[in-house]
Amino acid sequence: MLRKQGGSGSFSVLLAIVDTISVKVTKMKIALFASAAVITLAAFGTTAVLAQSRDTIQIAGSSTVLPFSSIVAEEFGAAFPEFNTPVVGSGGTGGGFSQFCAGVGENTIDIANASRAMRDGEREACTAAGVTDIREVQFGYDGIVFASAASGPDFALTPTHVYKAIAAQVPVDGELVDNPYTNWSEIDASLPDQPIVLAIPASNHGTREVFQERVVGAGCEEAGLPEGLSEDEAEAACTTLRQDVVTEISGDYTETLARLSSDTNTVGVFGLSFYEQNTDTLKVATVNGVTPSKEAVAAGEYPVSRPLFFYVKGQHIGVIPGLEEFVQFFLSEQMAGEGGTLEAAGLIPQPAEKTAEVLAAFEAGAAQ
Repeated sequence: MLRKQGGSGSFSVLLAIVDTISVKVTKMKIALFASAAVITLAAFGTTAVLAQSRDTIQIAGSSTVLPFSSIVAEEFGAAFPEFNTPVVGSGGTGGGFSQFCAGVGENTIDIANASRAMRDGEREACTAAGVTDIREVQFGYDGIVFASAASGPDFALTPTHVYKAIAAQVPVDGELVDNPYTNWSEIDASLPDQPIVLAIPASNHGTREVFQERVVGAGCEEAGLPEGLSEDEAEAACTTLRQDVVTEISGDYTETLARLSSDTNTVGVFGLSFYEQNTDTLKVATVNGVTPSKEAVAAGEYPVSRPLFFYVKGQHIGVIPGLEEFVQFFLSEQMAGEGGTLEAAGLIPQPAEKTAEVLAAFEAGAAQ
């Protein structure tokens, strides 16, 4: 019980002291509650924060897969109104993997589109950043084609022709010399008398790796390097490209198309599906006598083809709304199957049995 002593002034001082103590106690309680909240979030992990921060699937990567992924994203948004339409970006296969392997959380993408399989070094980068549940989804096939202006001459190419056009050094009369060719007809009289100008994907694209292996590398082997080269010298001869006639495109295929429009002598490297969407302005070269088509790729007749993938961050499943449903929808018969929406857009469907196997592995949580 408080007793009034020494007049009203003393009593006022005493009340002020009590108020100060009350404020401090209140602040301590607030601090304790805040600390408890932080501890609680930490106990639930970063996914608790992630779930409250982002509710739209984020996708990036291959420019080859970009149109297919974009179509599925739009269809998914219409078929599943309870989920936001996924956001799909490009950046190339390598760029997509860099973003994908940056870590787990709201500032990292959920899916990386890829026109080649993930490399061991990329998996190691993912693991080092905490991305340990990586689910590989193969959904079909595509071919790599050489296209030029529809108004220009026809090209009938072989890997050897391309290697001799593009390599910095080539074998001539048993010696490795700086590339002397300026016109295609100088390489082979059957080729057009047209300046050699090439626009190829830069190293951030998965298409580049397949192009290098299936075309340039194969052509280098067929051309026959001089004897006596060391292993490093032979590798350099097959992989070092000339700079005077070759432009490496780091952007998507529309940038390559623009290059062909500005210089009709240019031969560009594209995905078959992109070429089929631009047949009004482009014509395609045969490779080893085979005209690229969905049928030729599916039959294994066209020599420059590859499977297409996307990679899902398993640690985001159940956190980012709709992620698992998006994958199931992408692999559905209506999307990726024979006669499906993506086939009409240029995808070469894989056998239904393969798709069922891929989907089962994804749903079982089988990290690749």
